Amino acid sequence: MIKSTKTKFVEEYAINASAKILYPYLSTAGGLVQWFCDDVVVEENKVFNFLWDGSNHYAELTNYRLNRSVRFMFLDENRNHVSDASYIDFSIETSELTQEQFLKVTDYSEENDVEELAELWDHLMQKLREIVGG
Repeated sequence: MIKSTKTKFVEEYAINASAKILYPYLSTAGGLVQWFCDDVVVEENKVFNFLWDGSNHYAELTNYRLNRSVRFMFLDENRNHVSDASYIDFSIETSELTQEQFLKVTDYSEENDVEELAELWDHLMQKLREIVGG
């Protein structure tokens, strides 16, 4: 069995919106579908079915702190956990110095083209900023 290599992409994006406004866009189907994916269905046991380009991608909401952070751990096509699973982590942070809000994105996936990941997340953050007014 060939072990796939994964890339951990971490970036912080300044976003001009309070955590209370931002959090639902990171943690709910209705919020995520507006900027992150084509569609999303929440199944039982906190399993989110993200649809991109007609393909299902199952992820479990494994960690969440209200108005602070959320993590989606991706599952296999049978909704089972896998070792060294891909995940996406969103963390809302505030600069103590400037009080500016940041959204820290950690994307741990098999996509190893860091430039392509940066372009993808820049585009997604632009969509999110337009929605939240930030």
